[in-house]
Amino acid sequence: MIPGGARRPLGACAALALLALLFAALAVWQVQRLHWKQALIARTTAAMQAAPLPLEQVPVGDLAQFAYRRVRVAGRYDAAGTALVAGASTLGSGYWVLTPIRTGTGLAYVNRGFVPIGTRLDAMRRMTPPGTVAVTGLLRLSEPGGGVLRRNRPGDDRWYSRDIAAIAASRHLPADPRLFADAFGETPAPAGGPVPGLTVVQFANNHLAYALTWAALALLCAGGAIVLWRKPR
Repeated sequence: MIPGGARRPLGACAALALLALLFAALAVWQVQRLHWKQALIARTTAAMQAAPLPLEQVPVGDLAQFAYRRVRVAGRYDAAGTALVAGASTLGSGYWVLTPIRTGTGLAYVNRGFVPIGTRLDAMRRMTPPGTVAVTGLLRLSEPGGGVLRRNRPGDDRWYSRDIAAIAASRHLPADPRLFADAFGETPAPAGGPVPGLTVVQFANNHLAYALTWAALALLCAGGAIVLWRKPR
């Protein structure tokens, strides 16, 4: 029974209840994200451990399902189509060397590996193997637009993401604009050439911690609402 003159803090209770519902919904959403991320990690791990798939056999449909799939490709590099894309690796800051390779079925770009700051594009073109090359690597999707803070500048041949469509267009090459192969290695490999195999495949998976945090906040808000409701002012 409410003492004489006392009233329940309806506004505060309603606000806390709404916050509890919001935080509970966020907790559920993070659990859903957790399941999605776990499935993504499992799919990517399986793709990286699978037997190499010839690049020309990659289906033209849902290409995202083949991201990070282990692939192989053989052909002759087109050195004139090479581009240097700014990036960073475990070796520091530098460039990724992207060169198109001509196969029996078409033209596709290969990320041959990493070179340090100061590397010249013409030097990389001269060091491109002239004969038939076999490449094993991971299938990666094109990265349109540029980096987080810097846009690609095709007119200046400045690249901050591996935007295959734009790079191929700037070289007037009919390369597949959707993808590139991220090389583990190439045979033969020229001495002093790009360092392959530096792809870092790591997915942040903090969704369980986020879910527990939102759930705790939901419980605190719900408990606060109950306490206020039971102790009218």
